[in-house]
Amino acid sequence: MNLKRTNFSTIIIVDKNQETKTLQVKTSHLKRVKHYAFSIVCIIVTLSASVIYLNSQNAKQLQEKELLLVQLKKLKEQAPPAIVYVPKENAAAPANTASTANTYIQSIQVKLKKINDYLSKRGLKGFSVKAVGGNTEQPKLSANEQYSLYDEYLSRLVRTIAAVPMGYPKLSSMTSVFGYRGDPFNSEHAEYHPGIDFKGAKGDAVKCTANGKVVHASWYGGYGNCIIIKHMGDFETLYGHLSHINVKVGQEVKVGEVIGEVGSTGHSTGAHLHYEVRKSGKPVNPVKFLTLNNN
Repeated sequence: MNLKRTNFSTIIIVDKNQETKTLQVKTSHLKRVKHYAFSIVCIIVTLSASVIYLNSQNAKQLQEKELLLVQLKKLKEQAPPAIVYVPKENAAAPANTASTANTYIQSIQVKLKKINDYLSKRGLKGFSVKAVGGNTEQPKLSANEQYSLYDEYLSRLVRTIAAVPMGYPKLSSMTSVFGYRGDPFNSEHAEYHPGIDFKGAKGDAVKCTANGKVVHASWYGGYGNCIIIKHMGDFETLYGHLSHINVKVGQEVKVGEVIGEVGSTGHSTGAHLHYEVRKSGKPVNPVKFLTLNNN
């Protein structure tokens, strides 16, 4: 079908040499020019906002990097001379280079053992460190700087691992996973399951997965007898359907400590442990915290 000439508008283009060119465009397109212009403006604004955001993120990362470098320099400056350095817990040790090095290495090994103990209590395999002190790309550090930096790192690692939920509250198979599932009380409906369930028998021990403070230790609706523990980093862990509670509100608990027993109280079809990990009050998939390899 041929379009009539009236369906087109003529645009005259004048270049810098005063030469003119004509361009015919559908009149309907010219009527939509405002819409096209608005779309282009939106695209430009979106791209500009993205660039600004990425620049701010990059600036933030640079600030964090600078802060880490300052902290590293401070640690180096605080490192005491190798000849006289003796860890506080072994203050009576002879102050010579060999004994100091050996003593300090022993203190590092003690911290490694603590880390592996934490992992073992969570049902995880521990790890070993074959070498101490950086890589070949870093400036060469003295033995004492290596010991000092690594010891500080391990101390922080021990505190962090102890206070972050990780591993199994009960070493057994899972019977239900995180997310939507069929309602066990009504097969025609689906329900959101904010945690994972572990197989168990009434009376089986339930262990705390991180250091923290008990903020709830009583009946909690469909969870039945329930314990909620507050941890560092705005983490919480929840242990539901218990037959017995061993702790009370306000009590400080340690990783691996038995806090209750498996049961079938509340909204439950049989003895099992319901376990949740919450971040800032919102449930997250606990499976990510069961092993070190999950992201």
